[in-house]
Amino acid sequence: MDLTNKNVVKKLIKSCLKGKATSQNELFKSVYGKMSGLCTRYAENTDEAKDMFQTGMLKVFDNLEKYDFKGSFQGWIRRIIVNNAIDYIRKKKYIFNEFEDNNIYENIDEKYLIQQDEDDLPKISAEKIIEFIQKLSPAYKTVFNLYVLEDYTHKQIAEKLNISIGTSKSNLSKAKLKLKKILNQELVKIEK
Repeated sequence: MDLTNKNVVKKLIKSCLKGKATSQNELFKSVYGKMSGLCTRYAENTDEAKDMFQTGMLKVFDNLEKYDFKGSFQGWIRRIIVNNAIDYIRKKKYIFNEFEDNNIYENIDEKYLIQQDEDDLPKISAEKIIEFIQKLSPAYKTVFNLYVLEDYTHKQIAEKLNISIGTSKSNLSKAKLKLKKILNQELVKIEK
């Protein structure tokens, strides 16, 4: 289904608002791949990602009449799914001021990390990168996703997560350092 075509989207939304299950199912299936993947980046496991996606889609259906056709319909859905993921994380009361593993990052000497040009790096699949992101703590993962993948500013992240801008910056920095370490470990395995 082409969700970039405004006429298709208008027809689909109208049908969904009338309660037609086939149209609702069609919308659900149309966004499932991208949006469930998005939830996977925020979740701790597959079950949690499924919960995030399903509750997010319920919010999409509850708010369909509010879509104003001014921007991308998929972008509008994405924003709801991301906000839902953030709400889900906040409800679990993850601590965004990370302290428990600070020493891990302080002890990494960057000169020992494998230095390679981008062209020399082996092709790493998107699935593998998501797997690396999944290894981050909930706080680091959330800030990393919001900043790097969703283009939020540190100010926006701080407001969304009720943390300071400094904490957002610190968590992003530590997330990048941990990802660098994970990537380095992967490259060492490949070189052997």
